[in-house]
Amino acid sequence: MAVEELQSIIKRCQILEEQDFKEEDFGLFQLAGQRCIEEGHIDQLLEIIQNEKNKVIIKNMGWNLIGPVVRCLLCKDKEDAKRKVCFLIFDLLVKLCNPKELLLGLLELIEEPSGKQISQSILLLLQPLQTVIQKLHNKAYSIGLALSTLWNQLSLLPVPYTKEQIQMDDYGLCQCCKALIEFTKPFVEEVIDNKENSLENEKLKDELLKFCFKSLKCPLLTAQFLEQSEEGGNDPFRYFASEIIGFLSAIGHPFPKMIFNHGRKKRTWNYLEFEEEEDKQLADSMASLAYLVFVQGIRIDQLPMVLSPLYLLQFNMGHIEVFLQRTEESVISKGLELLENSLLRIEDSSLLYQYLEIKSFLTVPQGLVKVMTLCPIETLRKKSLAMLQLYINKLDLQGKYTLFRCLLNTSNHSGVEAFIIQNIKNQIDMSLKRTHNNKWFTGPQLVSLLDLVLFLPEGAETDLLQNSDRIMASLNLLRYLVIKDNENDNQTGLWTELGNIENNFLKPLHIGLNMSKAHYEAEIKNSQEAQKSKDLCSITVGGEEIPNMPPEMQLKV
Repeated sequence: MAVEELQSIIKRCQILEEQDFKEEDFGLFQLAGQRCIEEGHIDQLLEIIQNEKNKVIIKNMGWNLIGPVVRCLLCKDKEDAKRKVCFLIFDLLVKLCNPKELLLGLLELIEEPSGKQISQSILLLLQPLQTVIQKLHNKAYSIGLALSTLWNQLSLLPVPYTKEQIQMDDYGLCQCCKALIEFTKPFVEEVIDNKENSLENEKLKDELLKFCFKSLKCPLLTAQFLEQSEEGGNDPFRYFASEIIGFLSAIGHPFPKMIFNHGRKKRTWNYLEFEEEEDKQLADSMASLAYLVFVQGIRIDQLPMVLSPLYLLQFNMGHIEVFLQRTEESVISKGLELLENSLLRIEDSSLLYQYLEIKSFLTVPQGLVKVMTLCPIETLRKKSLAMLQLYINKLDLQGKYTLFRCLLNTSNHSGVEAFIIQNIKNQIDMSLKRTHNNKWFTGPQLVSLLDLVLFLPEGAETDLLQNSDRIMASLNLLRYLVIKDNENDNQTGLWTELGNIENNFLKPLHIGLNMSKAHYEAEIKNSQEAQKSKDLCSITVGGEEIPNMPPEMQLKV
């Protein structure tokens, strides 16, 4: 019935001119064709499409069948023979139909799916989409629309994190990345080969650059890379990153200029609309690019070897700041790797204090503190602590002094403050052992720093338990100074400040300890009375009552 219906519509349209086809005819053609597929009359549909007499009708109306044919191909229940015929129909429709209509039809089909079907749809439609775009005259607009649609869909897929997830590729992202490179290559080659620099070619270049920068952000900003020793050349994200950076250097500016000039007042790119419109995205993309080049070593051979380690550190600090502002484990990890890579290139104590006048040189250590104190992942907290210590080691004495003051004022965390105080103690120890005078960790400068260390934030009412790390580190430093600095020498200036230290730190601490002791004695008394009256409160977790704590344990606590 469906075949007869389709043939009837075609017979009526065969006698009409192209411009006389009615909207009603398009709708009837689509319905009849769809029913042919649903009812299994695929062979007859193929014959109708192959018939030379129907060429004009198929050219104008055939694109309406793309949706039903693609859905048939994506349906795994279909028999192999029927799928084979469907593939033939699909190829013919791509070959015969109006490319403009086909483009929109294919992009709609790419936008439709969700979950694991996204990659299945993309892998099926990329090759036909490439064929259709190559037929169009307004190629820049078409490629821009296609790449934007593809990227939007791919950005919905979860990025595999572990080696096993990458190898399994459950959602097909890795396969799609590889296929996307093959899809884009001919258009990149077209831009390179076109020496005329026509307006259309510039627009095409612009769309390709946008896509490359988007790809650096997603999936490459969060993607993990296999160890080069174990990848055996099979890391899909390394391949994708290498090709994307290759595209950028082929159609953009020379690679060193591209990577180093972004963010300066004089912009690298001529496409100002692109820069201003997506500046935040571009910051993420450039950070991702810096990581790929300097940590993963992708295309690093294209950079001049004369760049100083301090220049590279200064260049990368802004990117490290971008990484540390994110919350994803893989992104923070990349920021820490890039920082380590940059710091290991320079000598200890060689980073001049003037660098701390650059915003990122203070925001990065503050970012490390946030990771150390707020990140739920222990490995990242430990790595951040190690990186902060490495950063401190690279600063000169005035730089160390300045950073210590900054972090004591801004960290608001007892453990971090204890870490800084321990570093101050280490610097004082080295200063006392040196023959030449070090003005930053002896004398008046040190006294000023000790004012930040030897005090209680809220006087006698300071929560001693909450601030125990900081207080113990301060007492340890004070004890060290009394033992190591002879009163007659007074190199540190401690002995002239003992009165102030007594009033501002030791007396309030003594009062606080007495208050704390009285508080816990009252708690012990209350606990003992509660035991006598057996008036014990019960605790319920997840609907189950937890047994009361034994009286001996309560007193111990």
